[in-house]
Amino acid sequence: METFEAYLAKKKIDSEAFRKGEPAQWQDFVTLFEQVHPDSFTAQKLFLINAIRRRYPLTEEPMKKSPVAKVRPKPNIRIPKHPY
Repeated sequence: METFEAYLAKKKIDSEAFRKGEPAQWQDFVTLFEQVHPDSFTAQKLFLINAIRRRYPLTEEPMKKSPVAKVRPKPNIRIPKHPY
């Protein structure tokens, strides 16, 4: 079972900032999260999670993408059959 902090990280929410900014709501969320499945928690608190994500975004340095060669699709050439 994942922790509440890991769940918030997946939702791109800074757990520490949220805990310091709104300790009562953070504790209510932890209590409910420990009682229900993470998917059920998300369904119940979806609109609140979105608002919290805007207030306490997780600031991580984006991963650098390695250059990848673009692959062209192979042409689909059909050779007609001879009528005779």
